[in-house]
Amino acid sequence: MYSKLIRSAVFGVLLVFILAGCSTASSPGAQSGDHAILAACTPNKQIAADDEIDGSGSSSDEAISTERLSITADVVRRTAICGGHLLVRAFSTSSGATVTIYDGDLTLPGATDNARLRRVDPLVEKVMADITAKYGAAIAALPNGGSDITSVYRLAGEYAAQLGDGYTLHLYLLTDGLNNIGTDLQSQVLTPAQATDLAGTVSVPALPGAIITVAGLGRVDGDPAPSPLVEGLVAFYNALCLKTTAKTCVSVTDYTAVR
Repeated sequence: MYSKLIRSAVFGVLLVFILAGCSTASSPGAQSGDHAILAACTPNKQIAADDEIDGSGSSSDEAISTERLSITADVVRRTAICGGHLLVRAFSTSSGATVTIYDGDLTLPGATDNARLRRVDPLVEKVMADITAKYGAAIAALPNGGSDITSVYRLAGEYAAQLGDGYTLHLYLLTDGLNNIGTDLQSQVLTPAQATDLAGTVSVPALPGAIITVAGLGRVDGDPAPSPLVEGLVAFYNALCLKTTAKTCVSVTDYTAVR
């Protein structure tokens, strides 16, 4: 109970940090980046953004949480610019052990592209204030005892199916990758070949056309995970993504916003 109170207090501090980053006026560079995002939007398709955050204890310190909220802010921006629906959830031990942090449509009213893009920063600030305020309580409410990361793909498939053909699934898995329920990726170091073979045994839904990003692999509290372990994780999640028939697969330790 004491640790959960401490974590809630930490995330209260994160709210100030995130809002400080979102409330600055748009620079010419940021405006150019927003136009680039708009140009890359899929015509006649909205984004079904599914931002899934691993709430297991191995990746819950302040620095990692701040990084994940920063990635989430980028997801919010991209979804708002292209138009679509944003779902943000925290998960841990199973697909049933999830807490919804945000669930809503994101649109930018305006008669022209420039008019709409001028509304991006206020909308990102508003949405991130809501997400960050709920983040600590969501993480604290999850059961401890491990993480079932691969089960999230089924949830993503259900989410995309509910929204229908007018949307493209953008799945973001923000996790250290150390799945230890069902498939054990925590107690063993796998070569890329072994990790690829193991991914072939895991059941995932077909997600044709999806864009899947797994970010934070090997990033845990304390010392970083050894390179051979991270290489195996990257290979595993790339292979798992390819198995879904997704359009794009990105599995990395460090997320870089495409701006």
